[in-house]
Amino acid sequence: MRIAFLGLGIMGGSMAANLVKAGHSVTTWNRTPGKTVPGAQSSATPAAAAKGAEVVWLCVSDTDAVEHVLFGQDGAAGSLAPGAIIADSSTISPSASRRFAQELQKKGIDFVDAPVTGSKIGAAEATLIFIVGGREEVVAKLQPLFMVMGKQAIHIGDIGMGEAAKLAMNLQIALIYQGFAEGLTLARKLGVKEEALFSLIQASMIRSGVVEYKMPFVRKRDYSPNFPVRLMRKDIQLMLEASNFRRLKP
Repeated sequence: MRIAFLGLGIMGGSMAANLVKAGHSVTTWNRTPGKTVPGAQSSATPAAAAKGAEVVWLCVSDTDAVEHVLFGQDGAAGSLAPGAIIADSSTISPSASRRFAQELQKKGIDFVDAPVTGSKIGAAEATLIFIVGGREEVVAKLQPLFMVMGKQAIHIGDIGMGEAAKLAMNLQIALIYQGFAEGLTLARKLGVKEEALFSLIQASMIRSGVVEYKMPFVRKRDYSPNFPVRLMRKDIQLMLEASNFRRLKP
């Protein structure tokens, strides 16, 4: 397929590379110049990347970035023909996803929200899980691409439901990471050996895939970002807004 991939960050670069490896014709764009994917063409604007594409895949930082990439100056939406599909793997507002879909529908363009879980390693190893919202027939068309970049695509419901489920899941992930970090800090202060604590965690009811993923990084003292804290803070803000609770203070 002819695919435009917009956003080559921690996740997007590997996702686009896996599409190239599978034999698809991929054109990329990234906000910060200089990032490229071997075997893919690079474009200066989202509009140029999307020209002639059957599918446009987004993986950018937040709601404003998605809106700008699609509808801003040199946005991708203006280059697409009716029948094209836009799949958004960014984590953004569910209501914004529905709004974007309504605007694109006027142009005959389908939209699917497809945020992911699996982190940087999952993107590199093509083991991501896609959390999908959209019309069933459109999701079915994207299934071969999901399977190139990941191991599973879970169709949650209509447009926006993928983002809603991702926020609910990320709330749990944030709490688990926070608890793990605080527990590890307390154990160190009380003289509990790290490996003993790890063995206890793995043997008990608090065993967690999230913690098991992070343990090797803690052992190596590798604190390079798999998911920057600023993006989790952004997701928590989205959770609060979606629940009509309150805004975080600056």
